[in-house]
Amino acid sequence: MTALAAEAAPASNPLVNTVVFALFVAITLYVVYRASSRNSSTADYYAAGSAFTGRQNGIALSGDFLSAASFLGIAGAIAMHGYDGFLYSIGFLVAWLVDLLLIAELLRNTGRFTMGDVLSFRMKQRPVRAAAATSTLVISFFYMLAQMAGAGGLVALLLNVHSKLGQALVIGVVGLVMVLYVLVGGMKGTTWVQIIKATILLLCGALLTVFLFGKFGFSFSNLLSSAAENSPLGDKLLEPGGSYGKNGTTKLDFVSLALALVLGAAALPHVLMRFYTVPNSREARRSVVWATACMFLFYLCTLVIGFGAAALVGADEIKAAPGGENSAAPLLALHVGGTLLLGIIAAVAFATILAVVAGLTITASASFAHDVYANIFKQGKAEPADEVRVARLTAIVVGALAIVGGVLANGQNIAFLVALAFAVAASANLSTLLYSLFWKRFNTTGTLWGIYGGLAASLILVLFSPVVSGAPDAIFKSIDFAWFPLKNPGLVSIPFSFLCGFVGTLVGRPKADADKHAEMEVRSLTGIGS
Repeated sequence: MTALAAEAAPASNPLVNTVVFALFVAITLYVVYRASSRNSSTADYYAAGSAFTGRQNGIALSGDFLSAASFLGIAGAIAMHGYDGFLYSIGFLVAWLVDLLLIAELLRNTGRFTMGDVLSFRMKQRPVRAAAATSTLVISFFYMLAQMAGAGGLVALLLNVHSKLGQALVIGVVGLVMVLYVLVGGMKGTTWVQIIKATILLLCGALLTVFLFGKFGFSFSNLLSSAAENSPLGDKLLEPGGSYGKNGTTKLDFVSLALALVLGAAALPHVLMRFYTVPNSREARRSVVWATACMFLFYLCTLVIGFGAAALVGADEIKAAPGGENSAAPLLALHVGGTLLLGIIAAVAFATILAVVAGLTITASASFAHDVYANIFKQGKAEPADEVRVARLTAIVVGALAIVGGVLANGQNIAFLVALAFAVAASANLSTLLYSLFWKRFNTTGTLWGIYGGLAASLILVLFSPVVSGAPDAIFKSIDFAWFPLKNPGLVSIPFSFLCGFVGTLVGRPKADADKHAEMEVRSLTGIGS
């Protein structure tokens, strides 16, 4: 097995990779420890005391959003499928317009810590907060699966750990470090980890891009020509149809994916929670602008990195590597800059996984502690210290589930897993958020129908889709119980959730509270009382 790994990555040095990663962990743990000294209240633990500027939070938002899917999955998808792989980047980037125009400012003005604060503002508290917490936990778990699966593939490639047990142990170590970030640093420490990680990720992406351009005479045309020559797809690598429209997929698969990506970002709980770390709505808008600018630069780099991997590494070597498609960027770093650059890229990829999962963990734990424990069990009368303690215990449980899920999901394409998380988020949360903020008649029944209807529809359609069974790349290849033809449920589940919220509002009792809606409208638009 070691010999096979050596063929896939002939100059990989596990010691260098491990040292660089350990250095990053040591530095960020120190930063987290220093930042944690002022975590004295729930506002400090959940929202960092709303003390970050729009620029700082925007960079942290890009760090939260530029996950292992962005760095490893998209680069691999572009290397293998060309034009169709880049569609992920376009979807992820355009999604931020929805946040900027419809969500960020209004959400910051209306809530305190979680999405449940906004949804329950003019509804019955207990059932709506329970639904919001359920949705947050399910979406966070889906997203965590993608990150931990990326950790497994990366470990296999970079540390020459090829046994399932060895990869499981390293995934466990990654999970433990992630939980430590959350327990020690809270939102403030996690935010600084995101800022450090985003800065390093952008610098490394730019560095790799410049190296690649240098190899091809600083000509993008030469790079594309070499990628097409070295790809089994040939010139079709540069055209639509490299992935969608063949091998059992349809163009409707692409439409469904695009819809999930564009609408999902505005409903991801860990992204929404970041808007509470700034002092006002103006800084929330600035956060989105800074995040969009950072991601625009990074996704331009992934375009070059993906086609560079196709040109210099080749599809055969990428497929043969332990991480499959997810290994394209690390293998490219090895070809371009040798062992040292591979070690740096490895550390950045690990840091990406650690930081994103830490953000997901604090979001999930805050949702349970604030929405379920403090506002359902304690009816809004929980002591701050008890609430933070419950949040920390929840973080441990969530971390354990993430580790187990990561072991089970190891080997799946992480960009695709993230797209599923986006579909679930858009289906369960977006309709209820928009209805709550903009529709006067919206009531508790509509909220519950929208959340649970969208959540159930997306999960059921994924379960009976070609992702799970009946396809060569399915999770269960030997059986076939798929009846839903699309790999991403967004095209059906997102409109269904809007329909559920609409019908539930019309048939539901009691009717909407006009006074609470007026209060919410004034608060969301002006920030008075936030």
